[in-house]
Amino acid sequence: MATVLDPAGAPAADERRPAGRTKSTTPGGRRRHIPPLLAISPFYVLFAVFGAFPIVFSVYLSFQDWDGIGEMRFVGFQQYGWLLQDSVFWHSVLNTFEIWFLSTVPMLFLALVLAFLLHSQVRFTGAYRVAYFIPNVTSMVAMTVVFGSVFAQAGLANAVLRAIGVDGIGWLSSEWGIKSSVSLMIIWRWVGYNALIFLAGLQAIPTEHFEAARVDGANSWQILFRVVLPQLRPVVLFAAVTSTINGLQIFTESQVLFQSTDVGTTGGPGQEGMTIVLYLWQKAFKEHQFGYGAAMGWVLFAIIAIFTVINWRLVAGSDDDRRPGLAGLLRRKGARHGR
Repeated sequence: MATVLDPAGAPAADERRPAGRTKSTTPGGRRRHIPPLLAISPFYVLFAVFGAFPIVFSVYLSFQDWDGIGEMRFVGFQQYGWLLQDSVFWHSVLNTFEIWFLSTVPMLFLALVLAFLLHSQVRFTGAYRVAYFIPNVTSMVAMTVVFGSVFAQAGLANAVLRAIGVDGIGWLSSEWGIKSSVSLMIIWRWVGYNALIFLAGLQAIPTEHFEAARVDGANSWQILFRVVLPQLRPVVLFAAVTSTINGLQIFTESQVLFQSTDVGTTGGPGQEGMTIVLYLWQKAFKEHQFGYGAAMGWVLFAIIAIFTVINWRLVAGSDDDRRPGLAGLLRRKGARHGR
């Protein structure tokens, strides 16, 4: 077989390379990947130390009885069994669900309305966007202290109610007052963030759809619910899932709002502000029951996963035409043939 020669008369590069060896498998080819890998290695080292290892260790710790200093004692699934019999834990679960419902549902609705208004032709839109996002980057500890003074018995909220002839409310002493005050803080913090998320989705919708709806005589509410919402389904799904994850991990609001009562470990009078994460923190870092706290954390993970799947099915799974399988295929074929 003839050998391909370069202009100098030597064999070409492809002929000089031994059979079965490519550029990627040559020693030089392997070494050239080392500098990029070393450049990104700090991230993976930090993630392994502060991310992956704590997760794996918490699984192991949930089967141990450990106070953080002494020797660990293997107890198996006893931690989870004790958790199922813990009335305070189930009370914290109920509190978390009630606060989540009182905050997440109105917060997403208000965020959608604000995004729809910002999408309209209004002046100073950029200033409004900055103003709505400021609560999300503000220290929640500082703002909880401010809200604590607002919701105090002689605070601003009751002063406004008395000015309009309504008796003051025990915001920080009654069951629904506590849940409402915590929910209002969550709404205040996250409504602007989600409004900007919805606004980004709105700007991706072609303007022709809005114009066609107005030509057909649709008002603003009809455009919002019949034109905007169907096309915002992926954005609504993202907002619902992230709001669920954040809403089921409430901690700072309850802990700081009732810090005068045993350094915020009780969740206020009657433990009505006690959330799952606050109870986890109390058991692990106040009572030094780290194994019990780890078990509680994994139960919380399971609850969040279940609610995430429910949100996914309610929002993304409500469109039958997008579902896989024979039923969705027949619907699409019927739509093409005008049936």
